[in-house]
Amino acid sequence: MAHKFVIEQNKKGEYVAKFKYNSEIMFWTEGYSSKAGARNAIDSILKNGPGAPVEED
Repeated sequence: MAHKFVIEQNKKGEYVAKFKYNSEIMFWTEGYSSKAGARNAIDSILKNGPGAPVEED
């Protein structure tokens, strides 16, 4: 599978959810104090992302 979410700790010790395609990071979230916070961010993206509008300048 080429697409995946990965939860990792950053240098500050916070948990960050990253979305990767092949080994490239496409985007990441803010830092959370727990893995559960990062998991909630992933759940929100999966729930709300498919219907989100696209804005262009």
